[in-house]
Amino acid sequence: MPRPNPGFGVDPESFDIVVHIRREQDIATARQVVKNFAQENGFSLSDVTKATTAVSELARNIYRYAGTGSVCLRRTTRDRGTPGLEIVAVDRGPGIPDVARVLSGGFSTYERSLGIGLAGVRRLMDEFEIRSEPGAGTLVRAAKYRRGF
Repeated sequence: MPRPNPGFGVDPESFDIVVHIRREQDIATARQVVKNFAQENGFSLSDVTKATTAVSELARNIYRYAGTGSVCLRRTTRDRGTPGLEIVAVDRGPGIPDVARVLSGGFSTYERSLGIGLAGVRRLMDEFEIRSEPGAGTLVRAAKYRRGF
């Protein structure tokens, strides 16, 4: 069973749910899991959709570029206890040689892509960070927090 890249310090045991991405069908599984998780934790329809879209893009990137990896989910909180959902997508793929270029939007190494994936994830979520090491893999951490709490 693939485990997140230990070089990034991700412990899958610290997450509520871990979806391993190995086949294209796992992308749909990750989407459904985050949708259910966000709904069960009281997120609005709009924020459920944003989190689901973000996970879909992250899982697709794992499958497309790394072949295998994991999407990890857990409850989190921020200032004054606002409940949230943290998503960590991690793989041991080729890494991203120019993260800044990828995050600017409009760039992709995939032939049939618009190149808005990771830049779109960043816009959809309340928090976003990425670490990538060429030849070692990529970790994307994103969080969405409930509104009106």
